Amino acid sequence: MLSFRSTFLAIFLGTSLIVAALIVNRARPASDLGYSSADYVSASGKCAECHRAETAAVVHQFDRSAHNRAGINCLECHAPQSGQDSFEHNGFTIAYSLTAKNCASCHTTEYSQFLRSRHALPAWAAVSGTADMTPTMISEGERYHPGAVDRPANALVALQGEGSRTKGCNACHSIGRPNADGSVGTCTHCHSRHNTSIALAREPRTCGQCHMGPDHSQLEIYEESKHGILFHAQRGSMNLDADPKRLTVRDMPVPTCATCHMSGLEGLKVTHDTTERLSYWLFASISEKRPGFEAGQTEMKEVCTKCHAQSNVDRFYQEAEVVLQSTNKQVASAKQLIDDLYTDGILTAEPFDEPIEFLYFDYWHYYGRTAKHGAYMGGADFVQWHGSYELLAKKVELEEMAARLRESHENR
Repeated sequence: MLSFRSTFLAIFLGTSLIVAALIVNRARPASDLGYSSADYVSASGKCAECHRAETAAVVHQFDRSAHNRAGINCLECHAPQSGQDSFEHNGFTIAYSLTAKNCASCHTTEYSQFLRSRHALPAWAAVSGTADMTPTMISEGERYHPGAVDRPANALVALQGEGSRTKGCNACHSIGRPNADGSVGTCTHCHSRHNTSIALAREPRTCGQCHMGPDHSQLEIYEESKHGILFHAQRGSMNLDADPKRLTVRDMPVPTCATCHMSGLEGLKVTHDTTERLSYWLFASISEKRPGFEAGQTEMKEVCTKCHAQSNVDRFYQEAEVVLQSTNKQVASAKQLIDDLYTDGILTAEPFDEPIEFLYFDYWHYYGRTAKHGAYMGGADFVQWHGSYELLAKKVELEEMAARLRESHENR
């Protein structure tokens, strides 16, 4: 009888322990489960033990990420790459700061494409010039973008001060920051750190973190356009997590910024060179054709024809080019007005020390760009009232101000 009771008690206790273990195990996060690798459990599991108390959102974000579903552990991303400073942390060697080099250890093709884009070194150079770049970086950057990398720091930014540069300009332009490990940029500007999300990168407002405002109002233009209206109306039925190489119009029947500039919609190639499908330098004061004009325009039109008839696409481009050429003509006229003032010694060579220089800067940098971007992105109000009308009105101001400066100069 005692033997039976002992056996029963042992079975009961053993079963209870197993059930308890199953209950506890079931409560563990997905990041600790489903992987046979001991290294995975020791890295991600150990990290999660502390970070659930210290930075719980980080663990939650990683739990929901594609990296987690693919069995990637924390250490695979946070382990130092060559050239990166590191420190010992609870038994693991961790990089002080992650860069594109960590991502490139797996995403080699995407990183190579990114380096060819203006999101890379040209973005940094537009504010800081060649600051923090090695000679090799400058040489490689110039190979892809002659004149856009080996350039002086932005004069206007220097006048505004360090605070504006750090918390303003570089909040966006650091997407192309030169890193101490020899890499360029950071992927988390678009994909976020622990979500590492494709869906996030496809959201228009992700691009709109930087591509908004009076100097490049792409987000505002998109949201005014038919594309933007339809996206917000139909977003709930879209599959923004779809594999980029298998993306179809069923997943995304309405385009976002990423669809047109990067995605492999309906069999088209995927690219992380966001400039690959562009045909004009729309951001320039006077817009000229890019070196790969024909290829860029052809590739962008291929995206358009996934939804629109070729005849409609061609007409859209023809109408947009009329706006571009008209804007070029207006800006060229204003530029000549300013250049003559410099030539005649009426304006000093010092940048931004006289009111007319700011007015001319606004003329092309705000209103000229806006008209052109509006034309190529379907934003009628930005072509007209925020673009062409302002060009007309500010031209009168420029001419009147130039006349007063000449008169004052002659009467000295």
